[in-house]
Amino acid sequence: MLVDTHAHLNFNTYKEDSLEVLQRSLDSDVWMINVGSQYSTSKRAVEMAEKHREGVYAAIGLHPIHLETEVFDYEKYKELADSKKVVAIGEVGLDYKPEYALSKEKQKSVLSQQLKLGEELDLPVIFHCRMAHNDLIKILSENGSRTSGVIHCFTGSLEEAKKYLDLGFYLGFNGIIFRLNLDEVIAKTPLDRILLETDCPYLTPPQEEGRNEPIFVKYVAEKIAKIKKLSYEEIAEITTQNAKKLFKI
Repeated sequence: MLVDTHAHLNFNTYKEDSLEVLQRSLDSDVWMINVGSQYSTSKRAVEMAEKHREGVYAAIGLHPIHLETEVFDYEKYKELADSKKVVAIGEVGLDYKPEYALSKEKQKSVLSQQLKLGEELDLPVIFHCRMAHNDLIKILSENGSRTSGVIHCFTGSLEEAKKYLDLGFYLGFNGIIFRLNLDEVIAKTPLDRILLETDCPYLTPPQEEGRNEPIFVKYVAEKIAKIKKLSYEEIAEITTQNAKKLFKI
């Protein structure tokens, strides 16, 4: 069994066949958390999760790249979280990519509100962080132990990884590990702090073509097993237990 802790079958890319892709994953013993990036996709993730007894869960949140077009409504997201299938707040965070020209202060403000929501609901947080690790680490350090969660699609340095780990966070790895050399980070990250993800439809592993999907998380597990010098089965078991522990699934 594997758990894809960061999927987006709730995105329009899967509008025509999301249920087929989802069922293919469950038939392959791959569970998933579909992660929202704004209210509409968060709501869709919840609706998809509620149609399945187990193996399909949802995270709700407002991604920083949508802050120019959507206002974070605390009460609306809190209402969404009434569903027992909501297991996290996310994906939320900071994105300082110059092309987006987003207000850093606005991003921090909205992130603070979503951290508060996670704290109130006792839910872990799925963090997006691009070109902003110093600020995110500072915010999480100041927030103390009130927030648990995972740094999704980790691409930072070993030093940054250690800081997140020291704060108690997990690191999420996906197909980006086939594009960037993160071998040392993976090798030095404790097994009990690693989560697997696809970020589908993005970051398709080189073994496949086109759109990514949850079943391709197996390639991430295989590479991590190779780096860690362990069997695929050991990595599958450990990362599955990590996901179940953090997200209480």
